Amino acid sequence: MKWLSSAGVKALFCALSLSFKTDLIIPFSFFLAAYILTLTGNLMIIMLVSTTRHLHSPMYFFLSHLSFCDIMLSSSINPYLLHITLHNGGRLTVTQCIIQFDFFALSTTSECLLLTVMSYDRYVAICKPLHYQTIMVFPFCLGLVMFSWIGGLFSTLISTILLSRLDFCYSGDIDHFFCDFAPLVQLSCSDTTVLQLVILILAASELIIETVFIISTYVCIFLAIHRISSTTGKQKAFSTCSSHLAVVCMYYGTLIGIYIFSSAEHSSSMNKIIVSLIYTVVTPLLNPIIYCLRNQEIKKTLKSYWTKRRKKMLIA
Repeated sequence: MKWLSSAGVKALFCALSLSFKTDLIIPFSFFLAAYILTLTGNLMIIMLVSTTRHLHSPMYFFLSHLSFCDIMLSSSINPYLLHITLHNGGRLTVTQCIIQFDFFALSTTSECLLLTVMSYDRYVAICKPLHYQTIMVFPFCLGLVMFSWIGGLFSTLISTILLSRLDFCYSGDIDHFFCDFAPLVQLSCSDTTVLQLVILILAASELIIETVFIISTYVCIFLAIHRISSTTGKQKAFSTCSSHLAVVCMYYGTLIGIYIFSSAEHSSSMNKIIVSLIYTVVTPLLNPIIYCLRNQEIKKTLKSYWTKRRKKMLIA
């Protein structure tokens, strides 16, 4: 990215920091296909959950909000990624850049909290099955979802306020393809020591608390599954949380990878960008695929839906 002053207004010139050895149309086609499939898969899950009666349960209620987070994350990054890939560069004002960061930060923070909430839902379902219906009532589930969104909004608001207090240089380069917090801070002419310390403490606290909570719930879940005597019972119990566990491992794995590559001075910009692409492009695409492939209820609902559609087409 390059800052440029035009008529007294700062603007960002953002170029994708990847040296494509092939024609730009190939990565553009990949990013476009990934974006379309991400929207289709996540919208399909939201539609199935909202229109199918037997999917009106806490787990799928949380899943529909997770899909909405993936849509927001993908839509905050992919449209501009497509633009700078096709044109080998682009321009954003400071305000536009911060707005992109806001939507990115809101979706990622809320998704982390939702994944934590979903781990608690699986804990209650497997470890306290007799009390599941009395604990996971709709008002409580709605409160957990609101907590996830409000928590994400609060965290994003803090970052935005801190960013808005910075003075930015008129020239500089960022080896990145979207407006993340760290690249923006690097362009600042202000002293960012305190700001980076505050953000590090907040981000590390959130990540540690969420990770410890999720690990604790799954330790209890695995112990509960281990106590089940029948093999069929163990497989059935594990299948109810395997999709969530796969998404958690993939999501937090790439998230931790971003922090590691961002903090490592010897790490190349290419490694940082590849991990960021996996996090922002691939993960939102794979989430609905994982749930559709590993969740029997969703698979049955999809099969029933397409069977009905086929019958209607034959009748018509």
